[in-house]
Amino acid sequence: MYFCGMFQKRHIVLAIPVLVLMAVSCSKYEKLLKSPDLSLKYQKAIEYYNKEDYTKAITLFEQIKPYYKGSLKADTVDYYYAWSYFKQQDYVMAGHYFEEFGQLHPRSLFTEETDYMVAYCYYLLSPRPSLDQKNTYDAITAFQVFMNKYPKSKRISDCQKYIQELREKLVSKSYLNAKLYYNLGYYKAAIIALRNSLNEFPDTKYREELMYLLLKSNYLLAKNSVESKKKERFQNTVDEYYSFIAEFPKSKYMKEVQKMYDESAQALNL
Repeated sequence: MYFCGMFQKRHIVLAIPVLVLMAVSCSKYEKLLKSPDLSLKYQKAIEYYNKEDYTKAITLFEQIKPYYKGSLKADTVDYYYAWSYFKQQDYVMAGHYFEEFGQLHPRSLFTEETDYMVAYCYYLLSPRPSLDQKNTYDAITAFQVFMNKYPKSKRISDCQKYIQELREKLVSKSYLNAKLYYNLGYYKAAIIALRNSLNEFPDTKYREELMYLLLKSNYLLAKNSVESKKKERFQNTVDEYYSFIAEFPKSKYMKEVQKMYDESAQALNL
């Protein structure tokens, strides 16, 4: 009990100076927020940014932004303001203010960097393939705009790398959407989605599987059709069969593909 009591007293004693420092710090910051001294606020905002206290930096930059508009320091204020949001991993707000920076300061030394960061924020907001890919498309567009605007930039190789990564995500999204229709048994919709995926991304790494699913969707649609539509749909199956074997003569799906062809040919009296 003695040691426990001593331990608790020691920690209380140690905690008091910390609490006092925190209170003094908060008091100084509150006084700073109320101060009319813009130069001091500018200086402290940069200091807070460098100390990685981005919340306080943002608040100070918000206060001084309107007053520095049009001044020689305006682009510096707006630059650090956008970066403060980025450092907080608020990529929506960061992207907005990086984009605004380019509009307000087209000739600033920071503009190439902030234009790049607009695209990079979209890149970071791009979700996994199963979700909506608006940010992915926006990121690709922004990177392409950047490369057109700064063809000699040292960031070109990074842009190309990220665009390739984002396109792979769109390929996966397209593949998953098409496969979903097939898995649900919506074969007419699957045929449309599978063809669209192959047309949009002809070099997809999923090409063999997509063409196999296209063939099988036609086959299952034909097999489950009313008599008046079977002939046309079995003929579509045969057509897809020839397209498939021409491209993948040694496919791992060949045994099943051949079986689907044989049944379709028999139905057509070939």
